[in-house]
Amino acid sequence: MDIIEACQAHGAVMAALHAQSFSVDDLWDEAVLKQLLPMAGVVTALAMQGDQPAGFLMIRCVADEAEVLTLCVAKAFRQKGIARQLLAWGVMEAQDRGADHMFLEVSVHNAAAQALYAGAGFVQAGKRRAYYPDGSDALVLMHSWGV
Repeated sequence: MDIIEACQAHGAVMAALHAQSFSVDDLWDEAVLKQLLPMAGVVTALAMQGDQPAGFLMIRCVADEAEVLTLCVAKAFRQKGIARQLLAWGVMEAQDRGADHMFLEVSVHNAAAQALYAGAGFVQAGKRRAYYPDGSDALVLMHSWGV
């Protein structure tokens, strides 16, 4: 698997990957992704398995903090360690950009993602009640490596 930095030309590919991972209420379409890509501090990794897009991670780094904006893996490539590799890439990228910690939100109903993040060193830092469109709560997770 190769990880490349995504650009505007990857908008449709990323939208298709996002559609495989999120409910209709939580989808980011191509227009939204293309708006986010050039924003200050946003960096996006696209995982490629040969010529097939397998998943992507979008993070934003501001000052000493980083945030996972979204992470998704195509159904055909799940359970192969791609999300773990993308997340590790994101943590290293955030460190390189001067971040001391990283935050993210994950649904209380997404046990697989919670296990992924726990395995990467994330711990619960809070909870956002009724955060998602379906009314479910989000766990706020944090991973620190700095001071």
